[in-house]
Amino acid sequence: MSTPAAFPDRDTTAAKLSSFGEAEQAFVKLLMENPEQDEDLMEGLHRHLDLAAEARFLNTLKLERVGEWLGNEAPPRLQMRLMEVARSSQHAAYQAFRNGLIKSGGLQRAFPKA
Repeated sequence: MSTPAAFPDRDTTAAKLSSFGEAEQAFVKLLMENPEQDEDLMEGLHRHLDLAAEARFLNTLKLERVGEWLGNEAPPRLQMRLMEVARSSQHAAYQAFRNGLIKSGGLQRAFPKA
């Protein structure tokens, strides 16, 4: 027997992050509520950033907006992982995403300085 496909798969998550309207934001929020789907979310985010890095046109404003939104909406357990994803490449797509995360201040809220 084959193992069932993970839902949502990384391509579905990447597509939701790419279009990122209200319905897609609701989908991503639902993913973030369940810790068991953290890996699917991170794989989809990597896929989204990789596709953006390969694209002919790099929409840094959109990537920054996605980073800022995720930084504001993600629970504290995901903040460090989001920053790890953002720092995993020096490509401009990853830098734009990282800029959005930094703007959101999510990491500072999750791990306040004493």
